Amino acid sequence: MHTIFALASGAGRAAIAVIRLSGPDTSTILRHLAGGLPKPRLASLRRLRHPDTQETLDEALALWFPGPASYTGEDSAELHLHGGRAVVEGVSAALITLGARPAEPGEFTRRAFLNNRLDLTAAEGIADLIDAETAAQRRQALRQAGGALARRYAGWAERLTRLLAHQEAAIEFAEDGLPNTLEDQVRAGAATLAAEIESHLADGHRGERLREGLWAAIIGAPNAGKSSLLNALAGREAAIVSARAGTTRDVVEVRLDLGGVPVLLADTAGLRETEDEIEAEGVRRARRRAEEADLVIAVFAADAPPDATTLGLLAPGTLVIANKNDLAPAPATIGGIDTLAVSAATGQGLDALRASLAEAAATRAGLSEEASLTRPRHRAALSEAVDWLGEAGRAPLPEISAEALRAALRALGRLTGRIGVEQVLDVVFGDFCIGK
Repeated sequence: MHTIFALASGAGRAAIAVIRLSGPDTSTILRHLAGGLPKPRLASLRRLRHPDTQETLDEALALWFPGPASYTGEDSAELHLHGGRAVVEGVSAALITLGARPAEPGEFTRRAFLNNRLDLTAAEGIADLIDAETAAQRRQALRQAGGALARRYAGWAERLTRLLAHQEAAIEFAEDGLPNTLEDQVRAGAATLAAEIESHLADGHRGERLREGLWAAIIGAPNAGKSSLLNALAGREAAIVSARAGTTRDVVEVRLDLGGVPVLLADTAGLRETEDEIEAEGVRRARRRAEEADLVIAVFAADAPPDATTLGLLAPGTLVIANKNDLAPAPATIGGIDTLAVSAATGQGLDALRASLAEAAATRAGLSEEASLTRPRHRAALSEAVDWLGEAGRAPLPEISAEALRAALRALGRLTGRIGVEQVLDVVFGDFCIGK
């Protein structure tokens, strides 16, 4: 296996640049480049020299992490360099001369998984942590990287392994005095486990929503003040504001952090019938965005009657805004839904609006301290496991039930990447002491 290296810190001009190495030749490379191995896990100031010319490349901190007590499970090292581009390029060239190669995307974490330093869900959590934009995303990613999902799935896999072991024992050792109710116990255990997994699946896609961000759409009639409201929430002139109706013809988007939940807020074209081909396309896109949005914000002008088109799009969970409250008193309800009175022009009610939006975003993202599903592959594997558990409960023969349980176990194993037949054998002989 090759020794790999990569710039672990961000690209560009900086005070410090960190190059990470991992692989079997790491110690040899360090000896040639840094004049010897530092003490494990202690930073050591070293003069880095090119192996061929002995030219000094930099004075840097070198750290040595002998495997398996490293991130990848292999011999690893870090070089904390001065951040100049010439320094980084010079040291990189020296590493290539010494036999290392540039790492591929995600290769360090891939090696950590292959060396049993972390499971697939933890690896995904690390990727999410790197991409996290808000505090809530960071907390969710930290829980997953710390093994919260893996522990839950491992617990289910352990129970399923025991059920399969008992079913196999009932088949293979039926004459050895095993309990007569063993198969009934297996069916009951499979049903209980399936119910728990189904409850985990019925989460309203909260984890995915938090990881990817919510979609929110501002809809309303022309000149209801949608663009002004978007600009006020964004704190900048993101959308063009004009007294002329139909100014917004496409979807204008801004990204907001609402109570730790990332939200992509979209200002859409005013809802009305129009002969203008471009504006009509904007209205069509506005309707589609409202249909796809996790949160719909319906804006009405307080100084005008509620328009029928926007009223027709109101649904449970819609946040109804009466804008231009500085021009006329806002009605208490519109379309049977309580209104929030604001004035994008004066700022009146904007703090209350931000609080309401943050509360709605938190509800839809399901902020909690529990580990949540974060990826479609998790949902697909768990759904498959539930299906197989159902098959096990309905199977007319114990052999078919065992095969269904085995398939369910494989589905769970795909979540973490950890599953083996030896686990089943250990439980069989450990629980029943067969053959003693």
